[in-house]
Amino acid sequence: MSWSKMKQSLESFLCPALCGRVEYGATSYRYLPDKAGQCYIKVDKKNIFNMSDASTLIRWYKTEQEIKNDPDIQIPISDEEIEMVRKNTKGTVPEDRLKVIATNRKISEYAKEILSAQSALSKSNFTVVVNRFFTISIEESLESNDILLNVLALVDRRVGKKRLLKMADKMKLKHPIVQYFYELRFSN
Repeated sequence: MSWSKMKQSLESFLCPALCGRVEYGATSYRYLPDKAGQCYIKVDKKNIFNMSDASTLIRWYKTEQEIKNDPDIQIPISDEEIEMVRKNTKGTVPEDRLKVIATNRKISEYAKEILSAQSALSKSNFTVVVNRFFTISIEESLESNDILLNVLALVDRRVGKKRLLKMADKMKLKHPIVQYFYELRFSN
């Protein structure tokens, strides 16, 4: 889906009180490969939630290296994960390397989860999450651990004041940016 269609669809889901106040945006640099794009959500012309590709890969790599180099962090690898690596490599990798590959993949996933929890999302993540938002129910979006799904659901017109009131206790446990959009929705 093109960005303009995605933006139009997202804005069509905005609750009436936030129409014109919440704005979705994306920038891309087609001819500059070292300049990554970014996505953002603005409220009253202020950039509130920024997702940029530029430093995400570096931070992801640093987080991955920190996990690898910390002797206190033990990554458990199941036989199923090793078997999946064996299938992906079509049995051409020696047995002792399979566990190393499976461990590295799991560390990479953990690093991405940590960055996502810190809301260091990228433009590519933004489009994936938005497409997921369009295909799942609003309840799944609200209950999800994904920060962006929570934000998109909170500003959605399908979420009413009664449902928001019932979620007050859950919102105290969420990421600060999710709490911000929860308060924004209540202020209208």
